[in-house]
Amino acid sequence: MTRLALLFFAFSLIHSFAQAQLVDVQKIDPGILVELKYSTTDNFVKQDVYGNLTKAYLQPMAANKLAKASRWLQTRRPDLRLLVYDAARPRSAQVKLWNALPQYTERHRRTYVADPREGSIHSYGCAVDLTLATANGKALDMGTPYDFFGPKAYPKAEAQMLKAGQLTKEQLANRQLLRQAMQAGGFTPIAYEWWHFNALSRREAKQRFKVVE
Repeated sequence: MTRLALLFFAFSLIHSFAQAQLVDVQKIDPGILVELKYSTTDNFVKQDVYGNLTKAYLQPMAANKLAKASRWLQTRRPDLRLLVYDAARPRSAQVKLWNALPQYTERHRRTYVADPREGSIHSYGCAVDLTLATANGKALDMGTPYDFFGPKAYPKAEAQMLKAGQLTKEQLANRQLLRQAMQAGGFTPIAYEWWHFNALSRREAKQRFKVVE
């Protein structure tokens, strides 16, 4: 897309988020850092999916949970911040991510990307992808990059990866601190991505909110 097209697309996303009554997480807690990976080419599809969008949006209840997680972290590690990589994600963007993995069967693909026909929790504004960072925005070492596909990224496989020397104690400790903060805020981790946390289950999100298209 051209620069003008990217700018227009970002404005259209902000309009969609506003219609869904989502909020900018940094207006709830300015201490939260944001670096949207899908507004860059530093992601698994190697494409700018969001255009010039620079703000992370969530449902108000999810944003408040994120602020609670941030406060928990600040009381224990004032040198660290939450760094958001992705938050609300329109279904149109979810389709792009889903279609970017044709090499996987649909069943296998669901391990890494939610089927847009079923609805990603991101598309309800109730999920967030993030890491821990220093106050100046340098991400801590979690053992894999964001959007890494494979067992090294699986929380459920961390003990096995540590034993095999695929993860270090420091990397595991960083992940555990992130999970502790997010769970203190009221989020739930998942088995296959250390960076992904849900404010609600998919069922609850569908009952309470509409998909952001």
